Amino acid sequence: MKKLFTLTSLLVLASLVLTACGGGGSKAEDLLGAIKERGYILISTDPNYAPQSSLNTEGKRPADTKCPSDALTTTEMQGFDVDVAIAVGDALGVETCFATPGWDTLTAGNWADKWDMSVGSMTITTERQKVLDFSTPYYYTPAVVAVLADSGFTSLDDLAGQAICAGVSTTYETWLNGGDLGLPASSIYAQPPADITVVPLDSDQECAQALAAGRTDFAAYSTSATVVNANIAAGISVVQLGGAVYSEDLAAAFDKASTLATASLIEEVNKLFTAMHGDGRLADLSNKWFGEDLTQAPK
Repeated sequence: MKKLFTLTSLLVLASLVLTACGGGGSKAEDLLGAIKERGYILISTDPNYAPQSSLNTEGKRPADTKCPSDALTTTEMQGFDVDVAIAVGDALGVETCFATPGWDTLTAGNWADKWDMSVGSMTITTERQKVLDFSTPYYYTPAVVAVLADSGFTSLDDLAGQAICAGVSTTYETWLNGGDLGLPASSIYAQPPADITVVPLDSDQECAQALAAGRTDFAAYSTSATVVNANIAAGISVVQLGGAVYSEDLAAAFDKASTLATASLIEEVNKLFTAMHGDGRLADLSNKWFGEDLTQAPK
């Protein structure tokens, strides 16, 4: 009897272990199904890219969140991209959670299923399309160059021979290096100054912060007009130098190397963005965070 009891106990224990470890297995046939099955979507974004996305220092993590312990919740993040990401989760009927990988890691693709998609103001380029799939654009921004207000520079040509900062693996870095942006020629309005040195930092936002802190090894930085406006609003004494140098079509991104198929998720996100363009929700979010509507494609 004791042997029978022991054997039965072992079989029950093994069954519990298999259940706890997912021994029953996920029934999801694609990424969208897996997201709905687990009850949350993990979206990557940049925590140092205000007003698009930044940490909410006053937000407290909900006790009942489904987000993984190493992910951030909607109460811990804020910004335009954050609100767009929350809308994605709401449309799918799941909780939105945030991952914060480095930009160069994100644009390289092959995410190893560490997060589901990106809502991080990523410009659609032909090079990135080799490893990533993109949604329909959810907004558009002009890329610009900015300098300290008292720098004495008044035009792009004045920066010839100078060092200029940009976020690593951004289109701003590519433009400064004279590389192929993978954009239509009609979207590119200016060429970079001659004989410049490019200084890459982890993000273009850090370029402005470094200038404000007194760093002197570069004289300017390239980023979106939205970031420059946010820098000025934050009290950093910088000015935009001239007009836009090119226009960016910004979209959600999905990893082509995802283990689970992403087509149905992309379709749902496209439906959402189309609806949000149509009913003005994206325009409202743009006006909230940028003070202007950046959701209309440039003409």
